[in-house]
Amino acid sequence: MAVVDSLIVFIVSLLIGAAGIYVGARVITDTDDFSYALITALIASIVWTLVALFLGWIPLLGPLAALIAYVGVINYRYPGGWLPAIGIALVAWLTSVIVIYVLAALGLTAFDAAGVPGA
Repeated sequence: MAVVDSLIVFIVSLLIGAAGIYVGARVITDTDDFSYALITALIASIVWTLVALFLGWIPLLGPLAALIAYVGVINYRYPGGWLPAIGIALVAWLTSVIVIYVLAALGLTAFDAAGVPGA
């Protein structure tokens, strides 16, 4: 049952992250493609996980490297360069936090999420 639970958490987290990237990309670059955001969220989560695995133990530098890698994936996948990628990431984070709080207020989840700082 733990595998099924983990799979559900992964899928829900991926969809929330993709929704955040979609909103951020829509606002910042006027890109309107949820499937593209979904693939971006999947790649970004894999890259974040790998960087955190190898560098996460280093105080300050590890989490910062993971964040830069996450924004780097967005920068690679969307037009405009680093500044728009940072904007997309910020809007994605804010959107994800809002979605998590709405789901928690409805009693569908807890007030936290894996991979969403501050949520």
